[in-house]
Amino acid sequence: MFRPRVIPVLLLKNNGLAKSVNFKDHRYIGDPINAVKLFNNFKADELVFLDIYASKEKRLVSLDFVKKVGEEANMPFAVGGGITSLNDIKAVLNAGAEKVVINASAVQNPSFIKEAANTFGSSTIAVCMDVKKKFLSKEKKVFTINGSKASVFSPVDFAKKMEELGAGEIIVQSVEKDGTMSGYDLELIKQVSGAVTIPVVALGGAGTLAHLKQAVIESNASAVAAGSMFVYHGPRRAVLVNYPSRQELNTLFS
Repeated sequence: MFRPRVIPVLLLKNNGLAKSVNFKDHRYIGDPINAVKLFNNFKADELVFLDIYASKEKRLVSLDFVKKVGEEANMPFAVGGGITSLNDIKAVLNAGAEKVVINASAVQNPSFIKEAANTFGSSTIAVCMDVKKKFLSKEKKVFTINGSKASVFSPVDFAKKMEELGAGEIIVQSVEKDGTMSGYDLELIKQVSGAVTIPVVALGGAGTLAHLKQAVIESNASAVAAGSMFVYHGPRRAVLVNYPSRQELNTLFS
């Protein structure tokens, strides 16, 4: 029986674990390595770590941090943050990551994705697109640099281009849904999923198991990812790392 991957996405700020709402108001919530240990115990399918200031500060995610995760994690994990060259990808993979997540460089230099896929294989290259409406517009565009810089790409056109260039999967993140725990942007995910054949990972807005199911059943997401849902508990958003049991997930998607 096929069961979609369920992926905690952990944001890094100054090598600490952070959480945002609409890509703003970042809140420190703890030690990321401790979170890895807890997700080991929960037997999470996969983890994604994103250094949210690496591109803005023109630096690569800390390789020491990636090595620490690699030494601790029992599950596959992907890492993004400031990846701009083949040497960067090699360094992150050598430090222990199974995949790299590329955001700004995919928008600024799309041919980089083709070089990366040809060198390391498509299964190693994930592209994350941050999507929101342009100011005073109903039109959604792909953004970079923490959702601050609009590109010329629509989500569907960008996803098609990334697939053509060899990306192995697309992470579709709604900036406007980020941290709200109100549910995914189902229409956005459905549009992108319908436009490409590579896996599409839904991100931004999940707050309940029902939201995960909706993204898969209604919008054809190949996998579902979340941040707040897996680090907060209750209406007051107390910090509590959590993850559904295998039985819960098998029942949810059956």
